[in-house]
Amino acid sequence: MNVFRVLSLLLLACCFCPLGFGDEVPRTVKELFADFDPRKDPLDVKVVREWEKDGVVYRYVTFHIGTFKGKPARMAAFYGFPKDGKKLPALLQIHGGGQRASLKEVEFYAKRGYVCLSINWGGREMEEAKAVDPNTDWGAVDPTQRNVPGYFNLKPGEKYLDPVDSPRNNNWYLLTLGSRRGLTFLEQQPEVNADKLGVYGHSMGGNLTIYVAGTDNRVKVAAPSVGGSGFRTQPWPLLPEQRKQTPKGDVDLFNATIGFESYAPHIKAPLLWLGATNDFHGIMDDTYRTGELIPHQNVRYAFTPHMNHRFTPEFAVTRPIWIDQYLTGNFTFPATPASELMLVTNDQVPVLQVTPDTSLPIERVQLLYSVDPDPQARFWRTATATKTGNVWSAPLPILSVDQPLFAFANVHYRLEKPQSVPFAQPTAVFAISSMLHTATPDDLKRAEVKATDKADLVIDDFAQGWQDWYSLSADNPHHWEYSTRKLNDHKWQGLPGQQLNLEVQSEQPNELVIVLTENFFRSYRGKAQEFMAVVKLSGGERQSISLTPDDFHTAAGENLSSWKQVDLLSLRAYHEQDGKLLGSKSWTGPQPKFHELRWDTGQR
Repeated sequence: MNVFRVLSLLLLACCFCPLGFGDEVPRTVKELFADFDPRKDPLDVKVVREWEKDGVVYRYVTFHIGTFKGKPARMAAFYGFPKDGKKLPALLQIHGGGQRASLKEVEFYAKRGYVCLSINWGGREMEEAKAVDPNTDWGAVDPTQRNVPGYFNLKPGEKYLDPVDSPRNNNWYLLTLGSRRGLTFLEQQPEVNADKLGVYGHSMGGNLTIYVAGTDNRVKVAAPSVGGSGFRTQPWPLLPEQRKQTPKGDVDLFNATIGFESYAPHIKAPLLWLGATNDFHGIMDDTYRTGELIPHQNVRYAFTPHMNHRFTPEFAVTRPIWIDQYLTGNFTFPATPASELMLVTNDQVPVLQVTPDTSLPIERVQLLYSVDPDPQARFWRTATATKTGNVWSAPLPILSVDQPLFAFANVHYRLEKPQSVPFAQPTAVFAISSMLHTATPDDLKRAEVKATDKADLVIDDFAQGWQDWYSLSADNPHHWEYSTRKLNDHKWQGLPGQQLNLEVQSEQPNELVIVLTENFFRSYRGKAQEFMAVVKLSGGERQSISLTPDDFHTAAGENLSSWKQVDLLSLRAYHEQDGKLLGSKSWTGPQPKFHELRWDTGQR
């Protein structure tokens, strides 16, 4: 073994020594990463396998992360680039929870002209791996999902780094180190322009995108999705009954060193936040609060209405074109739409006013509002907007001034040509969101807002298609489903004695499954439960179906007691729960046509 190799191993063995009881515990983000140089240690890259396909060169690699408590840790990853590519912009892709390094993501961006490294931080078996292939090995520590408590932990333990309460005992700290070593890997590759590095990730990968962008100035563009929203330990002011997760250890220390809100002020890279209005993880309200702390404010938001943890193509495409703007320079994003929530109006009805950037052709503008303080469960109404010049405005009638009011807008722009999207159909439209506006009940009362809205028996006449719904597998002839949160909005909430009436037409005889979900993301209100009803469709003529709460049952046979706590209504070709299949996975003929969904007080 040569002298350089010996010295390198000795250096690695000295890295990340545990703090002693007399050592100063890091108390800020800056202190936490002050002694970490992501370029210092040799990467010791090993190529497990290399292959070429459709003009893209792929490598399965491992590299050295660091040495923790005397044991080395290594990261496995997929690396890819266009064949014969030189000095190309490069991306670090960070997978989400329960996922793994993605060849699909590497392929997508390589074919778009980028170099891409997809790290396997969670240690799951790599795609197409052989039994003898090495994988991620964290050695003496474990920041993977095999150690879930570590994500909200500061306390010492066998798999943690320090023997005292410390943010270095948190999984996110170690994962940030590993991710930043991925940037070092990229900048050392001959195919890469080291001055053009970006980072993106989904869910837990979105979290890590914020951590990396907030600690590493090599990042020139960032694009987290449904992750990285801060204030995780702080109750929502408008929903005090919702219980936040409490970290194990000092809460203030956790917030100052691990909370995303403490990383946002350090982010220098332009950032696009891809979100879903009803996401369980990347909370919409907290995402905006965190984004406002980014000092340069070169930030965009793209929130898909009604969805949870996924996006429609016109929102998903914002990520690659945002990355293009800053790493290839072949696209220019419009500014965030200017918007204002006006509470003082002539008729005392709130108004949302939106003035979008017109640098690109506008396809449509959608103004949305809600009165539900729970961002995970709220239903977003589409307001009836009018256009005057380049200003869209809409009244936002409400049923009560004792509920808060939330409003934002999505502006849909036309692209010059259809753009490809990972895991979705190409799209010729992209959408970005305005800022989110919030008015508390006190705000409404001070402005002397009047409650002018009325309850509506017609839940949907489908004149606007699926505008108030989200769809899953909509193009699949057998596995489609459509869901709406309208029933948890008091305007459309069912009352005692009312029946749920559906007008529907199916060309062929089939069984339609209707699923009602109680307490969806509302654990503070009660247990989440699904209640199902199976409706036989005769085929041919339009038919009317009337249902009472007693027609809906859980898999265990429990009846729905009332409409009051129903948060979600789904129309499905089938539903499978606990091994029991309702409906059929072989729907006959085209999807049914839905004509009206309403409340009916009549008797059967």
